[in-house]
Amino acid sequence: MFPTYDVIVVGAGHAGCEAAVAAANLGCKVLLATMNMQTIAQMSCNPAMGGVAKGQIVREVDALCGYSGIVTDHTMVQFRMLNKSKGPAMWSPRAQSDRMQFARKWRQMLEAHPHIDFWQEMVSGLLVKAAGCAVCGRGWGWKYPPGPLCSPTVPSSMGSYTLVKNNLAAAAPAKAPPAASPNNLSNSDSKPVA
Repeated sequence: MFPTYDVIVVGAGHAGCEAAVAAANLGCKVLLATMNMQTIAQMSCNPAMGGVAKGQIVREVDALCGYSGIVTDHTMVQFRMLNKSKGPAMWSPRAQSDRMQFARKWRQMLEAHPHIDFWQEMVSGLLVKAAGCAVCGRGWGWKYPPGPLCSPTVPSSMGSYTLVKNNLAAAAPAKAPPAASPNNLSNSDSKPVA
């Protein structure tokens, strides 16, 4: 009924996309589960790659054949070398991208990879057994057959709230529904591998 996968990646933010590409480039058959196919690799309100801290990570991902740097090269609208008034050790490249083009290019590159498939569903649990890991969907009690490895990638909005006047509410960027807290996943019928 369902194909089998070597790796199931939960979440298609930047980390999830890079995890899917890394596994697929190693020859693994990958399922990338996301809540919304339209928000794959969505950038925040500051659509920049690089800088002193994130630039180091982007260069390391690039050295490991990741796609973030490549996608940024294709979608960049501005490039700047930061900290030029300081010594060369502090110089840091930063590129700003077109947010829509960035997400579109990421999706095109993922869809072009022969080892990556997609599934749109809000993942509500992980079933971990010695034989592998199955993913449970929220909408219809969906359960996906086990793969040997599940990689849940934690969104930056995990467990985030917004306070407006005296009202505290779960929140996420760009009008997205808030991601479930890690407690929701751990309170499912997930059991650690013995």
